[in-house]
Amino acid sequence: MPITNSHVTAGPPSAPRGRVLLIGASRGLGLALAQEWAQGGRQVVATVRGSGRTPLHDLADTCAGRIEIETVDVTEPAQIATLHDRLADRTFDLLFVNAGVTNEPEGTVAQTSTEEFTRVMVTNALSPLRVIEALQDHIEPAGTIGVMSSGQGSVANNERGGHEVYRGSKAALNTFMRSYAARHHGEQRTLVLMAPGWVRTELGGPDARYGIDESIPNVVKTLDTLQGSPGLHYVDFLGRTVAW
Repeated sequence: MPITNSHVTAGPPSAPRGRVLLIGASRGLGLALAQEWAQGGRQVVATVRGSGRTPLHDLADTCAGRIEIETVDVTEPAQIATLHDRLADRTFDLLFVNAGVTNEPEGTVAQTSTEEFTRVMVTNALSPLRVIEALQDHIEPAGTIGVMSSGQGSVANNERGGHEVYRGSKAALNTFMRSYAARHHGEQRTLVLMAPGWVRTELGGPDARYGIDESIPNVVKTLDTLQGSPGLHYVDFLGRTVAW
């Protein structure tokens, strides 16, 4: 499976696939993705962490059965394995891993506690690959596997610093996905590292540049456009290639 850096070309996207497995959808960008896909007529299995009611449950009540809710904590390998078993013989056209965190409080790497550093790296870099490895056999051979990365994961574009631990976790995620792509060379799946832009969410903060309604419809459109393009693509929500 080659690693590609080509810009997403303009033109109508291919017909969208119907079955989506979305990991991390209780709030923010994940919740908006679930809504966008469900309102577009797709069947979505979306996950939350824990047993409490979330905004995703409220959304599911309005979507005429197009959203099914599962539970998984991506930092717990046993829960990932259990999710795999619960899905049994079901297959999906798209797996998208959205779950992620930032570090609190913000600071340099040297100012970050080992516990906090580990929490961010395990959630943002290790856990998505564990999810992909565990659930990949539920994804169609020519389907898509996407992960919510960030433009801050770009080493080449890091000219101002800041958000060091978060940046490092997304750069690690990108590197791990390149390794995954190399190990799956020759397969037909499309692999996507998605940079959604700086979006006004609980994680992105109130001063972020974009609203959810500016980012998420374009994230979905870009994923649709990349469908059927094997290889690893690191792109932003408008389909523009992000420098590694």
